[in-house]
Amino acid sequence: MEGLGDESGSPAAKWRSDFSRAFQYYLDRSTPHTLRRWLGTLALAMIYVLRVYYIRGFYVVSYGLGIYILNLLIGFLSPKDDPELEALDGASLPTKGSDEFKPFIRRLPEFKFWYAITKAFVVAFVLTFFSVLDVPVFWPILLCYWIVLFVLTMKRQIIHMIKYKYIPFDIGKQSYTSKKSSASSSRAMD
Repeated sequence: MEGLGDESGSPAAKWRSDFSRAFQYYLDRSTPHTLRRWLGTLALAMIYVLRVYYIRGFYVVSYGLGIYILNLLIGFLSPKDDPELEALDGASLPTKGSDEFKPFIRRLPEFKFWYAITKAFVVAFVLTFFSVLDVPVFWPILLCYWIVLFVLTMKRQIIHMIKYKYIPFDIGKQSYTSKKSSASSSRAMD
């Protein structure tokens, strides 16, 4: 009677705990390897696309995957503190040189963006093994819907970026070096 309901000592619970710990270990180790992570996700996406192409089905699953990725992309491109919402609260972005500078912080950080997309492709791939989810649809209509949704969403996002003058990428931004590295490089020149 003592062992009923207590699964903490069971082999399944121990295996799940060990797997979870090992998975988190490798996930943590992959954090600094951005390019490798994205290349792996790209390979996973290509495997999914090839599977859908050869099966010639699961277009609704692919459409749902596309909508989910678009939603993640909007979170990735949006600032954590939305200026439109802050304007309602009375706070706003700096308009003068003397105003406080707020760096761009994403609503969805890059690592979480990558992880969510990777999980989405894995789930979509697994869903392609269930024939009940292969709903017959005319896929060009879904593709057109998705393209229209993408264009309208990106247009709105780009207008938001222009209006509040932020760029969610490091392209063209000035980078500063630390005092230690600039001091050591000036000593090396002497």
